[in-house]
Amino acid sequence: SDIGVATTHYVNESARQNVARGRISDPQRIKDILKEECTKILAESSQGLYFSEVGPTVYLMVGVNGVGKTTTIAKMAHMFKGENKKVMISAADTFRAAAIEQMENWGDRVGVEVVSHHRGADPGAVVFDSLKAAQSRGSDLLIIDTAGRMHTSHNLVAEMVKIKKVIAKSMGGAPHEVLLVLDATTGQNALSQAKIFNDALGVTGIILAKLDGTAKGGIVLTISNELKIPIKLVGFGEKVEDLAYFEPRVFVESLIE
Repeated sequence: SDIGVATTHYVNESARQNVARGRISDPQRIKDILKEECTKILAESSQGLYFSEVGPTVYLMVGVNGVGKTTTIAKMAHMFKGENKKVMISAADTFRAAAIEQMENWGDRVGVEVVSHHRGADPGAVVFDSLKAAQSRGSDLLIIDTAGRMHTSHNLVAEMVKIKKVIAKSMGGAPHEVLLVLDATTGQNALSQAKIFNDALGVTGIILAKLDGTAKGGIVLTISNELKIPIKLVGFGEKVEDLAYFEPRVFVESLIE
């Protein structure tokens, strides 16, 4: 189920020690012990999303192409709007064809303002203008979309570092979260993505997208155990409502059936 070798060994060893200590003699209960150990790993790094006392809170969204980042941003905007927060989106993916139009369409659908420039514009300039707009309009939350870059593309990762610096320079303490969107179906490749983005940007949380019946998302157990990055949200369907806060116990129940 995409759980890495080191993490599997760690979980099995913890469970074996419990058995040796006489906590269980019934083999049927071993599965429960495994669930406990997995939940413990996830709960250690589990935490909610950060919100600044003084708005706007800024989330920088990162991830490779095709993971569902744009849709995830729309789902987040819908969710936080439902929590009576004033949300704004920054369409700073000026690289991919139709990315800006796609983001603007989602903005119209969920009823939030989208700040954008033309395709090929400097993403840093888009972000700068978005921050000023969010501050002047009294937004509670600014979600920044960025170009979906392959984690192996160093120049694009360097551009992301530059965007983060623009945010920090424009607003002290921001970005408040650097959120990496991962596709639940990609398995071990997600771990290498997480490592590279984390090394470059200091990822503060993971959003697991495309978590449906076919994808168990066991890789997040490895990411939590090895990188100590918390899982914040999970996306599990096509509809704008299909996003939820991550609950370790519920997740483990579906992982170990």
